[in-house]
Amino acid sequence: MPTPSVPADIDIARSATLLPIGRIAERLGIAAEDLEPYGKTKAKISLDLCRRLAGQPEGRLVLVTAISPTPAGEGKTTTSIGLTDALNRLGHRAVVCLREPSLGPCFGIKGGAAGGGYAQVVPMEEINLHFTGDFHAIGAAHNLLAAVLDNHLHHGNALGIDPGRIVWKRVLDMNDRALRHIVVGLGGAAHGQPRESGFEITVASEVMAIFCLAGSLADLKQRLGRMVVAHTRDQRPVTAAELKVHGAMAALLKDALQPNLVQTLEHSPALVHGGPFANIAHGCNSLMATRLALRLGEFTVTEAGFGADLGAEKFIDIKCRQAGLCPDAVVLVATVRALKMHGGVARDRLAAPDPAAVARGMGNLMKHLENIQGWGLPVVVAVNAFTGDTAEELAVVEQGCAAVQVRAIRAAHWAEGGAGALDLAREVARLARGPRATHAPRFTYPDDLPLWDKARAVAQRIYGAAGISAEPKVRARFQALEEAGHGRLPVCLAKTQYSFSTDPHLRGRPEGFTVPLRDVRLAAGAGFVVVRTGDIMTMPGLPRVPAAEAIDIDEDGNIVGLS
Repeated sequence: MPTPSVPADIDIARSATLLPIGRIAERLGIAAEDLEPYGKTKAKISLDLCRRLAGQPEGRLVLVTAISPTPAGEGKTTTSIGLTDALNRLGHRAVVCLREPSLGPCFGIKGGAAGGGYAQVVPMEEINLHFTGDFHAIGAAHNLLAAVLDNHLHHGNALGIDPGRIVWKRVLDMNDRALRHIVVGLGGAAHGQPRESGFEITVASEVMAIFCLAGSLADLKQRLGRMVVAHTRDQRPVTAAELKVHGAMAALLKDALQPNLVQTLEHSPALVHGGPFANIAHGCNSLMATRLALRLGEFTVTEAGFGADLGAEKFIDIKCRQAGLCPDAVVLVATVRALKMHGGVARDRLAAPDPAAVARGMGNLMKHLENIQGWGLPVVVAVNAFTGDTAEELAVVEQGCAAVQVRAIRAAHWAEGGAGALDLAREVARLARGPRATHAPRFTYPDDLPLWDKARAVAQRIYGAAGISAEPKVRARFQALEEAGHGRLPVCLAKTQYSFSTDPHLRGRPEGFTVPLRDVRLAAGAGFVVVRTGDIMTMPGLPRVPAAEAIDIDEDGNIVGLS
């Protein structure tokens, strides 16, 4: 929340003096011919440069993650930006890699995703609203496949697709619960074949996941072709390549695949590209942007969505496994306020000092630390500062972390920018430059473990569950995927972000719970198996009072109310 000394985010962003995007590119050694400007302050970087840099030495990778989210806030994006600014203040060449915001959360409950206070990427309004059009391109490519699929049914269905076994829905980059379940093809034979379908939000699309895991344009096209969109009456999978549309989809995505370059308030380079959700997808920015940043900078700071049980686990077990990456250091973000909520304090009582509640909430932080250390990664805790934090409350965090040989460092980047994160940056640089026996994390499970056992490993080792459960028909789908040759793929568990369990109201460090597996489906193009737990939906709804009600534009064309 803004304080009298710190203006609203949008006012800070609007008052900032931005450098021409060519100046930011020059700092990374990017020539003008490899830059495609979108106005004066944002640009795309050519795929040709990405190709030319392949094989070049890579810098250090820093992963920013967090404790389980609460309404009190944690601040991964803000910390990622403030840390990058601080590293650059110390004389390092650091680049921050972030996901692009989705319009659904911007107009829903979460707000924008450009950071906050004096740790923001800019131009804030443009990044949050449309940006360079990447999400629209992803939605268009996804929906082209849906249109071609229905057209195939209309013109004779040569592939023998069973309309009742179509798994490919349409997407929209907006929260709209009314579109979750619909009927298409009504109005007679001229309008298609009636069947049940629905919409998902764009960030849940497999096209988005592929976009963020593809290593090149050729890889993108091949992955798109492998996507399973339906099954025949004899249950044979039908792919996008069989519908002969994956080439056209790749053509729609060609320009979008170029990483986007913007800047922070302190003119640090920022690559903002791609944006799958972390509770229904793998929650990381594009591999193209990450690889480019690693080859251009000394330090690359990137974040994984939601808590470390979701974003960081998928970053390790999916992105790192597929791309051969490994973080050199991990930053676990927490706030005293959020720890008090995990300790049972109501939101309207968070301002009152309560070291005992912080101690009770430390169980959540400690479980995340155990997981990160279990992956064999060096970690530091960043305590994202609020003005009401007391010395006694901070001491609880510091002492609890020290007991497991981890430093907890208070960072004030929201109020002070990079200057407020210098101590954090020094510790991150020290950890990232430390000796590593092997440049690979210890994954949660091996490739050759059966899919069911992989899901159980994540539930037990990462969430702390007693076990998993599923109806016989779901168990049968696991077995069918194994028999079809997909058993070596990683699993992507879709779970509420608010708890280690599948109950969003169960905060702290719950124990003894069982994770119910509701559904499993193959994401062959993305290269993982999606396992849905609890009541996770792929099309969110809007809250009672959407953020859109506060967003407006004045007579001078200035956007107001965006946070």
